[in-house]
Amino acid sequence: MGESRLTRPNSRSWSSRACRFAALACSLAGLAAPADSVLPSLAYGSSCSSTVVVQNLADTPVDVELEAHRSSGALVPLAGLAGRMIHLAPGEQGKYQLQIQEEESGAWVQVRERAAARATPTVAVSGTTECRQGNQLRAAARQVVYPTRNPWFAGEVTELRGSVISLINVSASTVRASLCYSAGTLFSVPGETAASRELKPVCTTAFDVQVPPFGTRDFPVEREGNSYFSLKTRGDSVVLQMLRPSNEGVRIYTVNSSIKFGGEVTEGKH
Repeated sequence: MGESRLTRPNSRSWSSRACRFAALACSLAGLAAPADSVLPSLAYGSSCSSTVVVQNLADTPVDVELEAHRSSGALVPLAGLAGRMIHLAPGEQGKYQLQIQEEESGAWVQVRERAAARATPTVAVSGTTECRQGNQLRAAARQVVYPTRNPWFAGEVTELRGSVISLINVSASTVRASLCYSAGTLFSVPGETAASRELKPVCTTAFDVQVPPFGTRDFPVEREGNSYFSLKTRGDSVVLQMLRPSNEGVRIYTVNSSIKFGGEVTEGKH
């Protein structure tokens, strides 16, 4: 018995529906989630405390995950909360502190929005660190930053006296940092390529540092009278920030936002 038009599968109908499903899947895949943001350089201890502020700017509710870490990379709970998920109604603001009693200067928080089908961020994130010494109370704003792959810095340190570069490994893999302190002497190696003939600093002091998963390391830009400093990293998700002393005698740093860091360095460049 042959197939009738009623019993025979409609290949055009199935093909049309498959195309529609494929188009829907592609459109959903293309709707990327908002990038995770990082609030770095949070200090705690007998004289310092830090506050993380999040506010929902959307007209719909949003769930936010606050993943807090010590400078060692260890997870830290939020004071007064059993977990790390918070729910924010439209326009609602929340203020939170990390549950850290001992001295800590490099704690940080990663902020993730858990809103469905939303590609743009809707949660404003900010922070403040306050430190007291004697009768002085100093406050420094903490700015949101975003991790990048293999960021680097190189330059003269004349205008950066007392500054440190803070490195945060925002990943579950180890990050390698290569540091070079130079007195200003340059050298080049004759070769066939422009890269080989390029003048490079002679490092009077150089070393590599392994930064553990989710760990933080601070590197001073000055060492034994150097005039030049460079820092190159190897890692998929790294944050670099230039910090400068806020005031002599007060243990607090502010962000030097005038400093720009280099982008990705490929494995073939050193």
